[in-house]
Amino acid sequence: MKSSSALPYERIGGEAGLRRMTRRMYALMDTLPEAAAVRALHPADLSGSEQKLFEFLSGWLGGPPLFVQRHGAPMLRARHLDFAIGMEEVNGWLLCFHQALHETVDDHELREFIWPRIEPLALHMRNTQALPVGWSAAP
Repeated sequence: MKSSSALPYERIGGEAGLRRMTRRMYALMDTLPEAAAVRALHPADLSGSEQKLFEFLSGWLGGPPLFVQRHGAPMLRARHLDFAIGMEEVNGWLLCFHQALHETVDDHELREFIWPRIEPLALHMRNTQALPVGWSAAP
């Protein structure tokens, strides 16, 4: 990303730009067949999940620390341990995020700044070890 005094939060368009991206992400999660596994982990109404992601990303991108103010320290992995998250779920989430990012953020350099930082964050949520097809855990 070019050296600029503008924070990523400002470059994404502030609250309006970030809301547009998170809204699009969850709309994609609700409709893309490739996101079915991650969609199944969420409640029927995605608005709460969308709001929490918006709040988290706001602070993460240098804007108001809304998530911390409303929910405390993110501790994202700990907050997701109640859900079985494997590579299928991670890949579905990343697909939705990637597509929403590209559809709603015109700033190529900003997208290139965000993506390599969000991908490992999503991979860190994985908490199940799926075996390859045809393998068995039995001895």
